[in-house]
Amino acid sequence: MAGVKPEFSRVVRLDRLGSPPFRQRIEATRKEREKLCRRFDLLSLDRLIAAVDLFRQGGEVIRLEASFEAEFAQSCVITLEPVPGAISDHFSLIFGPPEAEPEEIASGRDDAAFELLAGDAIDVGEAVAQELSLALPVFPRRSDASIDPPLTEVSSGNPFASLARLRRSTQS
Repeated sequence: MAGVKPEFSRVVRLDRLGSPPFRQRIEATRKEREKLCRRFDLLSLDRLIAAVDLFRQGGEVIRLEASFEAEFAQSCVITLEPVPGAISDHFSLIFGPPEAEPEEIASGRDDAAFELLAGDAIDVGEAVAQELSLALPVFPRRSDASIDPPLTEVSSGNPFASLARLRRSTQS
């Protein structure tokens, strides 16, 4: 997918990172939210904001800490009616060269996934968009939606008696 620009792109060049943390608040525009709706099969994405911190952890290893909030609507898997939703979540990622990955895994940090550092920048907007996609409900369902068939009268007699009644009702 080389050459495809992410819908919600906020690129931070690594040369902007020093010893103090780099902090940025980002918010998706209306057009970006519309594009993310198509990407994630949402009916609407009314809000997507994030607070992102980047920390240089020595050498080429960068830690991203982010919190995001989103308000959206999805289609109910049963009725296809809109299901409103809201997410508030936090995530961590470690960016670094391929040789840094074993070091991060060995350190026992299970709260942060490792991402290969490609180039001289990190797209924090795309990182937020990817985490949003992972946090969305997989099977959105309205609370009043049901797939259970209505209960019918149970016959205690011959099982074929129900079929005979059904046949009579369809012949009428």
